[in-house]
Parts: sequence; C-alpha cells; structure tokens
Amino acid sequence: MEEFKYKSALLIDDSYIDNLINRKILEGIRFAENIVVMDSPFRAMSYLIRALENNEAPEVIFLDIRMPGMTGFELIQELEELKQKFNSNFKIYMLSSSLDPNDLKQVEDLALVARFIGKPLTAKALEEI
Repeated sequence: MEEFKYKSALLIDDSYIDNLINRKILEGIRFAENIVVMDSPFRAMSYLIRALENNEAPEVIFLDIRMPGMTGFELIQELEELKQKFNSNFKIYMLSSSLDPNDLKQVEDLALVARFIGKPLTAKALEEI
C-alpha cells in the first residue's frame, strides 16, 4: 500500500463546502495519514496550542485568508509566536480564492508561509508541495 506523504495536516477554513472538498482531495491522494479540519481560526488556535504542547503539531497547515473574526493573516501572527515558543517546523500554505494583489503581496512577505495556493485545491498543486 502506498505511503502517506505526511503524518498530519490541518485545514483551517470557515467554508463547510471547501473543507469537504479539500479533505476529499487530500484523502484521495493519500496526502496525510491524519487530516484535521477546523472551521474557525479560534478553534484552530486552541487545537494547535494543545498539539504543540503534546508534540503532535501538524506538518502542513492549509489556511484560508478571509474568515470571520480573525483573518488568516492575523492567525499567522499568532502562529509565529507559537512556532518560536515550541520550535516547531510546520509549513503553512495560504489557500484562498482571493485574487487581491494586496493579499498576494502580503503572502509573499510572510516568512512563515511556504506558498499561496488558489482555491480550489487540486491534486496537481499538492504534488508540488
């Protein structure tokens, strides 16, 4: 049986449909053995803090930009502190349908973000990770 590319991945997106589709794509190509889906940046932060404390942080995080209450960019500011505190090496991929040049520029300027991936997530985009 084919191995998984990663042990764990985290999807953070407020869209139920996007999460459903993206999870199916990740499962279909055996991207990660464990896929956690969060529909709230606040719940995702709580989950990540517990995961980091238990040395079980996901290796890959797919993060939406536009979410109610806290944007993906605001969440990244919080994650930068966590990453340093716990000396973790997770990779963040911004996953968004935004074509706003300001969003794209902001993604490029963030050291914590490995890459911007336009929605919908595709097997081809995942192969490049």
